[in-house]
Amino acid sequence: MKEDPATRQQLSELIEQRRANIRTFLRQARPRRNRLINISVIGSALAAALTVGPAAGGTKFTEGVQALLSLDDDSTVWRILCLLAVLCSLTAAVSTGLSNSHELASRVSAAEACNAELEGLAGALALAVFISKMPSGFISNT
Repeated sequence: MKEDPATRQQLSELIEQRRANIRTFLRQARPRRNRLINISVIGSALAAALTVGPAAGGTKFTEGVQALLSLDDDSTVWRILCLLAVLCSLTAAVSTGLSNSHELASRVSAAEACNAELEGLAGALALAVFISKMPSGFISNT
């Protein structure tokens, strides 16, 4: 590589341009990754919560909810709960599938690692420029 200031400046600008592109990607990908993970976790938890009442309480639970909501039949209670649990579970599965199919977690990790490497390269380049501007006798090989 040529040791002239113009080449170093071009390299520095290229590094900063790449880092800016990575930051833009990360600003978009991180929230999406987090959103998909949260939807998956919350959907799974809600599905479990909706089924625990009838599973643990049995007919006493469904009859109690039937009386509380003034429903005609206690089977309406578990049907609604099961339907809601299926919808929550389906939402969680789709969210997990989307996250995995786009490999968001690995792409975000790779971008973060690349950004760190470029930051180190920019620092090394800045240090080389600093050292090149020092007087020749300032640093000696001892």
